[in-house]
Amino acid sequence: MTYATVNPIEASAIPVIDVAPLFGGEGGLARVAQQMLAASESIGFFYVRNHGVPRSLIDAVVAEAFAFFRSAPEEKLEVRVSPEHRGFIPVGEAKMYRGAKVDLKESFIWGLERVAANRWPAFRPGVRPVFEQYFDACHGVAWRLMRAFAAALGIPEDHFVRSIANPISRGSAVYYPPQAPELGADQFGVAPHTDYGCLTLVYQANVGGLEVHGRNREWILAHRIEDSFVVNVGDLLARWTNDRFRSTPHRVVNRSGEERLSLAVFVDPDDDTRIEPVCRTGEAPRYPPVTCGEYIRGRFDKSFAYRQK
Repeated sequence: MTYATVNPIEASAIPVIDVAPLFGGEGGLARVAQQMLAASESIGFFYVRNHGVPRSLIDAVVAEAFAFFRSAPEEKLEVRVSPEHRGFIPVGEAKMYRGAKVDLKESFIWGLERVAANRWPAFRPGVRPVFEQYFDACHGVAWRLMRAFAAALGIPEDHFVRSIANPISRGSAVYYPPQAPELGADQFGVAPHTDYGCLTLVYQANVGGLEVHGRNREWILAHRIEDSFVVNVGDLLARWTNDRFRSTPHRVVNRSGEERLSLAVFVDPDDDTRIEPVCRTGEAPRYPPVTCGEYIRGRFDKSFAYRQK
């Protein structure tokens, strides 16, 4: 038995976009927006560099996350996930689809306190301040990306960010233990899936393992690139753009023989934001309107064991 098959590819096969022009200066937004548009209409994934999130902050979050996950199981279970989808999810409680093996991962999930109460670990008091700073910093990047997406589509730049006073975005630190090859080709850190929401920013902290279903219908490795985020379109943004943007299946296999950590921020607007497809001239909408919150919660209900008890 061995791991699932993957094509290692060159790192350059997934676009790397310099997003510095989104943070100041004149004339750069259109160029960056067009690069993002091309990636989103094809593979649905790209990297961003010069994103402005300080490396010192990222390193602090990584250190606190590793310390949390290496803590005793009984300590982590003190902050077991709440009905509001905040807190610790142990191995065995996440499954991406019916028939899949459970994901070989642990997660810690947080978001804005004014949206839902977080479950901060008292035994790791350093977690809260750096996780909250990181969440805010990633939001700052994401809203600029969403504005660039709107500009690329020729609609008002604020179209996707008009309702972000209380966004229901989630942060997730995800820990993957070393995965032995004898577990077989159908065992994953995260089984193949598409993300639920609008936009995801992922930092691969120490080793790679993220794999993307590419244009040639084969799994390709999304290499770890230093000081970059992997950005992918989720199902809700694909729906919002009437499937013009591609929500690409992806998975995680930790082949490294080491612990693996990733930091994901799943970016969405407010709970009651009306998601109505943006159509090109003469194009019919493929989906009825839905609110952001009802869509996201419906997807949670299908994937997490604690919501089915």
